[in-house]
Amino acid sequence: MLDLTADQGLAEHGRIAEQGVTSRADNEAWRDPARYWRSLTDATAHLPAPVAVIERDALRHNAMDLLVRAGGIPIRVATKSVRVRAVLDAVLAIPGFRGILSFTLAEALWLAKDHDDIVLGYPTVDRAGLTTLLADELLASRITLMIDDLAHLDLIDAIAPPGSRPEVRVAIDVDASLRAPGLGHIGVRRSSLFTAAEVAGFARQVVRRPGFRLVGLQMYEAQIAGQGDAAGADAPVIRMVQARSRDELRRRRAEIADAMLDVAPLEFLNGGGTGSLEFTGSDESLTEATAGSGLLAGHLFDGYRSFRPAPATAFAFDVVRKPAPDIATVLGGGWIASGPAVKSRQPAPVWPPRLRTLPREAAGEVQTPLQGDAARELRVGDRVWFRHAKSGEPAERIDAYQLVADGEVVDQLPTYRGEGKAFL
Repeated sequence: MLDLTADQGLAEHGRIAEQGVTSRADNEAWRDPARYWRSLTDATAHLPAPVAVIERDALRHNAMDLLVRAGGIPIRVATKSVRVRAVLDAVLAIPGFRGILSFTLAEALWLAKDHDDIVLGYPTVDRAGLTTLLADELLASRITLMIDDLAHLDLIDAIAPPGSRPEVRVAIDVDASLRAPGLGHIGVRRSSLFTAAEVAGFARQVVRRPGFRLVGLQMYEAQIAGQGDAAGADAPVIRMVQARSRDELRRRRAEIADAMLDVAPLEFLNGGGTGSLEFTGSDESLTEATAGSGLLAGHLFDGYRSFRPAPATAFAFDVVRKPAPDIATVLGGGWIASGPAVKSRQPAPVWPPRLRTLPREAAGEVQTPLQGDAARELRVGDRVWFRHAKSGEPAERIDAYQLVADGEVVDQLPTYRGEGKAFL
């Protein structure tokens, strides 16, 4: 069983202290890459490739660091960025983490057997799933649906009209992107609701609909949470835009929160993500943050100035041939992350060091050639470690993570896929 609360110096009465996180530095093996990656190689040498691992102390470090960065605001765990129930359960057992943000309704229905505070992060038109939800009062009390259009309510009423079903909990998704003269739309394309007047007007229509209860708002600032600001030629521009977005969001969230006081009593106003927790925790309009990617820490999060997560998860492939003295080819490797099809979405070879993919092949589903001085030393049968760009998506490729602690495999943690589930 995965337990992340065993170190009482890290979690006491739900309050996480900076000293508790940094005092473990002597045990943070990832700060010495040679030691860390060789220990993972030794721990999993008996297992066939591809092999995926979660290092327990690195995961614990990341969980505690998220709480420190959030500054005391509760963190709702984003399941899309984990997709391993043992990890979800272990993190939610830590004081300071509270509730789940799920990906799809099918996933939420599955998780609701064991969890009673699930917010669906995206609108759903899953008629079969809605039929199941609307026929079960317990499920309806545990799951909050996300909406930003009256059509979402119309669909629910068409499946089961008010009076024939339990009350449906709903939350409104609000666009948290930046709209600035000369810059245009900066952020992801989500809700059409943007201003306080638009949100309050929509909310009034929702609360007038019988059979629904408005319980929350969500505002996810992807342009801050999902965009690294540490390096690169465009880093100064990114920092400027993010600073402008933080100022605009703080004002607009306050206006929206004030406008909602006259509409409905809300249980939560959710914001943030792994990359923006300091800002989220300082925004007095918010009652909770969401984070998930920072637990397992894909390499996209190496590019932030405000934090440095531990590489808690990684996967390895074996060298199967040497097409040239300075090239070693591993079998597989093309576990590409979602988003724009650019290099940052490729898995990154991390050990041996200074390996790189070939520009014309990159990381391939069948094979991945790797070039560099270290490739000259690799032999057929040797193991190469990669980090995924994001956090949850590798779980769709494997049945289980190997849980490594103190240099040994101590457990296997089934992924959703390993439990026979695939949710989009």
